[in-house]
Parts: sequence; structure tokens; C-alpha cells
Amino acid sequence: MTVKHAALAEKFIADEPRTDWHDETLWFVREKRDKAAHGLPEWEQLREWGSQIKNNTLSNLSNYLKEFEEKATANGIKVHWASDAKEHNEIIHKIIKKHGIQKIVKSKSMLTEECHLNEYLQHNGIEVVDTDLGERIVQFRKEPPSHIVLPAIHLKKEDVSATFHEHLQTEKGNNDPQYLTEAARQHLRNKFVESELAITGVNFAIAETGGFVVCTNEGNADMGAHTAPVHIACMGFEKLIPKAEHLSVFLRLLARSATGQPITTYSSHFHKPRPNQEMHIVIVDNGRSKQLGREDFRNSLKCIRCAACFNTCPVYRRSGGHSYHTAVAGPIGSILNPNLDMKANADLPFASTLCGSCTNVCPVKINIHEQLWKWRQVIVTEGYVATSKKLGMKGMSFVFSNPKVYRFMGKMGRGVMHLFPFMVNNKLNIWSKQREMPVAPKESFRDWYLKNGKSQK
Repeated sequence: MTVKHAALAEKFIADEPRTDWHDETLWFVREKRDKAAHGLPEWEQLREWGSQIKNNTLSNLSNYLKEFEEKATANGIKVHWASDAKEHNEIIHKIIKKHGIQKIVKSKSMLTEECHLNEYLQHNGIEVVDTDLGERIVQFRKEPPSHIVLPAIHLKKEDVSATFHEHLQTEKGNNDPQYLTEAARQHLRNKFVESELAITGVNFAIAETGGFVVCTNEGNADMGAHTAPVHIACMGFEKLIPKAEHLSVFLRLLARSATGQPITTYSSHFHKPRPNQEMHIVIVDNGRSKQLGREDFRNSLKCIRCAACFNTCPVYRRSGGHSYHTAVAGPIGSILNPNLDMKANADLPFASTLCGSCTNVCPVKINIHEQLWKWRQVIVTEGYVATSKKLGMKGMSFVFSNPKVYRFMGKMGRGVMHLFPFMVNNKLNIWSKQREMPVAPKESFRDWYLKNGKSQK
């Protein structure tokens, strides 16, 4: 049974200083995004273009996928199709077995996290080394990434120092980031040199050319792909864009939305295998066709995985990525994951204030908070919420629909909070856990206005 978001969030926020630090760190990234976006007068035009290009792609997906396969095959790339995570993993395993490969490096790919590729290969006796620094840190700690762009954002430099001391024998207690980064660099360089196969993700695949683009800030995808004799790139089919000229729109949107950078440090273009290299691309469905067919949720497939919605979400910032118990956390993950398994992920659309900040920052204009609200309705209709929540919502619906009842209940509530505060501030009331309940006003705003509003006109 999956542990729910509320229980995992309670565990995360038990460490209040770390929670505050996590909140402030992500807000710092959000502010960098704002400065980068406001520095471009054409920012809103770029968002509109990005949204419309993705709309066009999703509406003509079958044609663009055929075009991409034809062009990629003509370029010498071997194209594979996987209907689900199991097929994706089996295709990669088959390639590994064919070549008798033992040493594999992998750059950041949320699709391989979604498909649990590392676990699958380890189960079959094959070790995979994650080469993104953040991913290598969480791999050492046997943790999943907590953020799709900043996988180890939940960890402080002291945590990284302790992890590296255990696994890389660095000096105990040396928390200097430059020292720790250099240790990781030396460790990973040997892995690159020895690698026989490199696995990468795909940020954008271009139907017109049959090529694809991988964006990293560390150059680790390039290092792997340029040293290993076999390169496998994994992509969900929503990563497709029609033409090469569209790349400029998305590359300008992606880095600014993700980290506030004008451009990702490495935007690597792959079109064909180099001499004596074998290049594969695995195109994965894994529930995306189903999401494409859900009219209310198809826009979620526009996502370019920038994580801007993570960094602005007050719930994510204060509950941590692991509280979402899925590969893709945050607001966009709370839309994507119920499609994969509605029962297991029924709690996620409720992990939101519906404030709309996620929608405001989305570079491709996904109506995230509206989709979260719509998922709640689907989940309640399908019977995947607790009876207590369902009854509570029905009761609140009745109260809010009847003004006289609402005013009576408000008056009763204020009286109880004044006369018997312990009935509110106790362990049985989840709203009072880890927060102080506000003092109830003496009267409602409506009562105050009736007494004072006319006299102040």
C-alpha cells in the first residue's frame, strides 16, 4: 500500500529548519526565473508560440511520429517502440545482452525513473552509474530524485559530504562544495572512460530531421554518448516537435523557466551515430495515449519538464519531493501520475492550494491548477477518496449553499473557539498540527459591515 502525501509530508516538515531552508532555496530559483523571464520583452509571445506548437504536435502526433521514425532510420538510428515501462526496459536489456555489456553510464532521464530502469537492470545483475551530479548523490543514498531538474535539492552540503565520505572516501567533515565536486568529477571520469554503453534522455526530438536534443548543465550526456560505442536515447512520445526552427522557442523557454539561465550550458544535437558507434532511440507510450484521449488532461503532455511549477508551488516547497511518492513530483506530476495509476495516486491532486501560481509560470501555458481541480472530481466520482473526506465535502457543500446555515455555523464556531479553545487546539484536529490556530474574530465581516458600512459612506 502506498504511503500517502500527507503522511510523507508530515515526516518531511518535522524538521522545521530544513523545511524553511528547502522553501527558501526553491523560492530563490523561482525569483531567478522571474528575472530571466522579465528580461525578455517577448516572453509572453514565446509562451504562446510554445503552447501552440505543442498543440499542433499533439493534434498531428501520428504523422509527426512516422516522419521522425523515417528520418531517424535514414540517419542510421535504430528506432524502437515501447507500449509501456516493461517493454522499454526489455528493449534496453536486449541491446545490453546482445553486446555483452557490463559498464553503463546514464545521464538524467525522468522517463527511465518513471520506468524504474535502474531497478530492473540491477535485478538482472547489471550496474548503471548515474552521471548527473545530483542523481549520483541520490543514487549513492539509494533515494529517488526529489526534483526533476535538481534531484538532490532536499540535501544540504553536509549531507553530500557525509555521503561522499562513505562512498568516495573523501575527508570527513569537509563540506567545501568545490572539494566535493572535484571528488565527484574524478570518480565519474573513470566511469565515462570505462563505459561501454551510454543511456540518455531526450529533451526534444525533431520530426523534420530525425535528430534529437539533450540539454544538460554538466556535459555528462555528451561525455557518455561520445565515449561509449553504444548510445541509447529514451523519450516519451510527447517530446516531439515538428521542425528544427521550433527549437529556438523551446530552448529559450526551458532554461529560463528551470533555473533562470538564458540557455542551458550544453544543448547537444544528435543526428546520427558516429563511425563505429551504434545509436538507438526508444519511443515510449506508457499511458500517454490514454492521457492524450482525456480532453481535460491532454494539455499536460505539452510539459517540457522545466519544473517551474515545482519551484513556485507552496505545497511542494514545504513538503519536499519525496512526499509525492512518484518519479515526477510537484503539480505537473500530480496531473500525470493519476493517469498511470489512479488508485495509487488519488491523493496527489489534493496536494495543492489551487492558487494557480503553477499555471502562471508554466512556459507552455498548461492550465495546471484547473486540471488538478478536474482530477479531484474524477477521483471522487471513481470512488478513490476516503469516505470521511467525501462526507466532509458534502457537508461543506450544504453549508456553503445555504447562507442562513453558513452564518449560524460561523457564529457557533466563533463562540466555541472563544469559550472552549481546547476543542480546536487538540491533537484530534489535524488543522492544529504543527501550527497555531488563529484567534477567532468577535464577529463576521458581514456583521461588521452591516454595523459600520453604511455609516462610513
